[in-house]
Amino acid sequence: MYGEIISTSKLCPIMHDISLVTLLTLCLAAAAAGWIDAVVGGGGLILLPALLVGLPDHRPAQLLGTNKAVAIVGTSAAAVTYARRAPVDVRLAVRIGGTALIGSSCGALLAAGINSDLLRPLIMVVLVGVLAFVMLRPAFGTAPAGAPAGRARIWAAIGVGGLGIGFYDGLIGPGTGTFLVIALTAILRLDLVNASATAKIVNTCTNLGALVMFSAQGAVLWRLAAVLAVFNLGGGLLGARMALKKGAGFVRGVLVVVVLGLVAKLAWDQWL
Repeated sequence: MYGEIISTSKLCPIMHDISLVTLLTLCLAAAAAGWIDAVVGGGGLILLPALLVGLPDHRPAQLLGTNKAVAIVGTSAAAVTYARRAPVDVRLAVRIGGTALIGSSCGALLAAGINSDLLRPLIMVVLVGVLAFVMLRPAFGTAPAGAPAGRARIWAAIGVGGLGIGFYDGLIGPGTGTFLVIALTAILRLDLVNASATAKIVNTCTNLGALVMFSAQGAVLWRLAAVLAVFNLGGGLLGARMALKKGAGFVRGVLVVVVLGLVAKLAWDQWL
């Protein structure tokens, strides 16, 4: 099974074939990813590239599956934190999330055939689109939430945030939380804090659907994922509390900084 790792390092007996420096770097990336995921989504845009660089000899499907196993821990913890302290429509979030689970499962079925050389350009294109959208709308998500959504907007959110973004999450993954926040803010007219809170519940469902499919294919490095999940959990809890405390303006600022930094990082890796 390619989900297993097969040799032991004296410095790092928990992980096989991974140096201590690489493991520590991945742990820091997991913590940062958990924080960013909780605030605005898109933590996979940090952790997945880190896995691609740190574990170049593993199949892309393994790294995607491991990323899901780590992300579901921090995302679900952030979802619980938000649900307790923010006015989240849990029923609506679960409806979108149930559809997203189906979409992500379908995407994960196709993910095994992805070539790693395609991942960075695809992610960069998506990120540039996100950045352009946010920068061209300075007030996006900072206004108070509007009136409750009608049936048409709810179905649009289920279609776009559920099936569409859910499928993307299973197929590629990075940026899903960010895309959910933007979609829910635009379609349901939520502020960024409420959209982020709702997105965490939906994202937990997409992570679960994709993880089940990757696990069935043996494409998860479980021991590595267990270690990284601890750091991701800590980052997720801290990020959710900061977002609730500081509000929508803080969330938007983090969104812009994260997207700019990641575009630069991926461009450097791809061309320089």
